[in-house]
Amino acid sequence: MGPWRCLLLLPLLAMLLRAQQQQHLMEYVERRLALLEERISQWHDQSSRYSTELRDFKNQVLGMLETAEKEREAMRSEAESTAVRVDRLEREVDYLETQNPAPPCVEVDETLMEKQVATAKQRKNEKYTKLTDCSDTIASVRAMKILKRFGSSSGLWTKDATGNSEKIYVFDGTANDTVYVFPRMREFTLFSATRKAARIKLPYPWVGTGHLVYDGHLYYIRQQGPFQVIKFNLANKTVVDSSVFPAEEQIPVFGLSPFTYIEIAADEEGLWAIYATKEDEKNICLAKLDPSSLDIEQMWDTPCPRENAEGAFVVCGALHVVYNTRLPSRARVQCVFDVSGTLAPEDASLVYFPKRYGSHSSMKYSPRERQVYAWDDGYQIIYRMEMKKKLEV
Repeated sequence: MGPWRCLLLLPLLAMLLRAQQQQHLMEYVERRLALLEERISQWHDQSSRYSTELRDFKNQVLGMLETAEKEREAMRSEAESTAVRVDRLEREVDYLETQNPAPPCVEVDETLMEKQVATAKQRKNEKYTKLTDCSDTIASVRAMKILKRFGSSSGLWTKDATGNSEKIYVFDGTANDTVYVFPRMREFTLFSATRKAARIKLPYPWVGTGHLVYDGHLYYIRQQGPFQVIKFNLANKTVVDSSVFPAEEQIPVFGLSPFTYIEIAADEEGLWAIYATKEDEKNICLAKLDPSSLDIEQMWDTPCPRENAEGAFVVCGALHVVYNTRLPSRARVQCVFDVSGTLAPEDASLVYFPKRYGSHSSMKYSPRERQVYAWDDGYQIIYRMEMKKKLEV
């Protein structure tokens, strides 16, 4: 073969080589595409399987949620039914307790009986003469309103028991020398801090929760040796009068409130002092006070025991003692002592206060509003009282 023929074959060979390379490249691309298609198909199959599993799981969860909702509704209905039964049971217990007064109120102590007989002989001409024609007594707690939570677990809040003043007086704690004064209920309710309150710094520190605001004056208890009742004029911030309480060896008047030795109370008849002494440490004593001179006008030994008592107030000349338990439960009036003798203990309505947070550290009856201002474990509560005539009880 001549050289010229070789020259003619070279381009042809180059073309054949390029064709083979292109064929190999096409085959490689086709193999890669086939592999990619296979992977896409696998991904599609897996995605379809996951979608199916997710749908099944969603349906399963929806079924479980529906079942849980039905069970929750059933539990709610059961809880409501239980609450109704408990409420009915409490009413039945309340009725039974009313029909069978609590033993502490009717317990007869022979020593106390002898002492009361002796005292009665000494006071046979000292029959209490009522100052008003008030003949009402408490029938029940008509309503309860929780105002707020303020201050310590123990304390006292109240209004002036007479007149038309809307000021709120707050004694935070059981020992201090500062009284907070809010101009109205609104300021006391809406503001958590004391920035809306005026502060009255007393000349002597107070102790307990037995204080009272009455006719523009603050009557509070000072302990310095013997207990002393201080009469403080709120207008000019001066001490008007003071008196050492004429009772020897005083002890806490309420078994569940060991910080209170004298409870100053007000009712339609005027001013009272509730106290206890070691001479008769089982029972509570009552005294009628002269608001002007702080003199003791008359004293009584009541049959109301100190044990488990947490507070007391006077309504129309009748002492109402509120009891609870060491483990706080429902507070209840379990002993009533009427100084005029027109309300027999067995005829008194032994009302109860709904269980809330703990036990009352103070309970102040307002004769002009017919409601009780209570301090329950730091919560300030108003109990509106339902009244009825003593002869209709």
